[in-house]
Amino acid sequence: MPSRLSRARAAGAGLALAIAAACASPGVPPRTDPAPQPAQDMAEPVSVVPETIVPAVAATRSWEDSVLLSLSLREKAAQMVWQTTFGDYVSEDAPQWRRLKANVTDDRIGGVLMSVGSPLEIAAKLNALQQISRVPLLVGADLEAGPGFRARGGVFLPNNIDLGGAPVFPPQMALGAAADSALAYEQGRVTAVESRALGIHIAFSPVLDVNNNPANPVINTRSYGEDPHLAGRLGAAFVRGLQEHGMVATGKHFPGHGDTETNSHLALPVVNASRARLDSIELVPFRAVIAAGVGAIMTFHGAMPALDSTGVPATLSRRVLHGLLRDELKFEGMIISDAMDMRGVVDTYGAAESVKRAVAAGTDILIQPIDVRQAIDAVVAGVNEGRYTEGRLDESVRRILAMKRGLGLDRRKLVSLDSARRVVGDSSHHAIAALIAARSITLVKDSLQQVPLGARGRSPRVLSITVARRADLAAGVAFNAELRRGVRTLRSELVLADDAGPAYARLSRAADSADVVIVSSYMAQSWDATTTAQPREFLDFVATLSRRGRRPILVSFGNPYLLTQTPGVAAYVAAWGGFPVSQQAAARALLGSAPIRGRLPIAIPPVARLGAGLLRGG
Repeated sequence: MPSRLSRARAAGAGLALAIAAACASPGVPPRTDPAPQPAQDMAEPVSVVPETIVPAVAATRSWEDSVLLSLSLREKAAQMVWQTTFGDYVSEDAPQWRRLKANVTDDRIGGVLMSVGSPLEIAAKLNALQQISRVPLLVGADLEAGPGFRARGGVFLPNNIDLGGAPVFPPQMALGAAADSALAYEQGRVTAVESRALGIHIAFSPVLDVNNNPANPVINTRSYGEDPHLAGRLGAAFVRGLQEHGMVATGKHFPGHGDTETNSHLALPVVNASRARLDSIELVPFRAVIAAGVGAIMTFHGAMPALDSTGVPATLSRRVLHGLLRDELKFEGMIISDAMDMRGVVDTYGAAESVKRAVAAGTDILIQPIDVRQAIDAVVAGVNEGRYTEGRLDESVRRILAMKRGLGLDRRKLVSLDSARRVVGDSSHHAIAALIAARSITLVKDSLQQVPLGARGRSPRVLSITVARRADLAAGVAFNAELRRGVRTLRSELVLADDAGPAYARLSRAADSADVVIVSSYMAQSWDATTTAQPREFLDFVATLSRRGRRPILVSFGNPYLLTQTPGVAAYVAAWGGFPVSQQAAARALLGSAPIRGRLPIAIPPVARLGAGLLRGG
């Protein structure tokens, strides 16, 4: 009898092939509209996809044919427009629930995007939406850091447990530092198992952008690194882990958001690279995941003149989405736009025109528009204006319905809350996140042999300084708690980066009484970042400590390129992200209770080369 893993892999392969076959084959005569699914049809969350959920490739496609026939022009447009919702509790008469309910029951949108919430509230809310939807909803979520990136318990404890939440993985660049495709596969597997238990079907990950521009303010550690072949290998492993366990992966942001200094949330980026350079770098990871059977690709709200000389962003370019992605790269899965409320498309073209251009270019799903009904109306208007035909919408809707059938939503669209509690937050899943974090810690520089602490046989007096934004309540908590396990005399201080001046002067004096000074920076990239540069006051503080002989150990829990701005520090550790799992791993590495094995998946010019990393421990 085949193992559960082999059955899961066969099921995942069947899912991808079923979608591809539905996209590529001509239609068959439709049947009557299927009856709505009963509310009591509860899908049991499982760690693999049962064979009964994913039909064989040769199975009839009558379900999507009959549904497609039943949809009006506007309802077809609505299948392509997806609303965003938080995973919080709301009462039935709350205004936000009434608006969302109207989008599902009146507008008949095809799917939703799940934002942050607690696990059971997410599952309950999605069940409620599925119950009122005539056609099952597809649910997507940004899961770059695993299921806990959205499904959180909300309480971070000093022992690094996110109380009641799903595991949060380090940023993707941490996997790049570990360079282990088996761990990438495991992250995909855990993400799929837990997310499907919550009713989420599509992960908007992995990020396949090659971060070959250190000044990129928005990709940064979200990328696997600057080596396109490593990014392709890790991305493909993640895709297999995810899709062999019943979830759809989304490679993003096609054709590549890595080589730009402009944040597409705020303006239109332009990547001025030749076609030959794009072929040898940016497109390499996308080719790898397409070969691995990735089910969806998300578009880039940026221009690439080498691919489309008109200067339109890739999301709105038929030359990019149809000519390159469909025709040249032979991708047959779902094309999903990046958020349609981002300034990279809205500022130049406006909300309605951006929607029409995206559909004409070949986009199947439009996520997070400024106004859902306006977006649906814009899709319909494009047909009435002759910009594209209703048959063009049929192509996208058929892909959407085929994916719903491939995921088993035509038979089971609800999840069991009792079963979710047995799956989400499993201790073995948290252990995998911890292992990735431990394997990722990278000692880039240690001129004075300060790492591990106390290597010379005495317990040092340690001053641990945490620099973070005011809103980052978890910054330093797990790190300092773990340090206290191995340091008898530890003094911890928090500096709020937005009001740091007086604190730096005081801490410069306090450093005189410490044997070791650790400065931890949690200043990471964010959706609204415009630069990777650190505040001048922070840089001056680090330089002052070095000048006064305090020999600070600088730990980056955010932007790893920080060393470029602080080349004079004697010791530098890249911990990649500020989630508690990475904080604890960094503290253990500094204490010497865990080996240090990470290597840079990026170069940090002009200080460190690609692949650099000092090894410590067994």
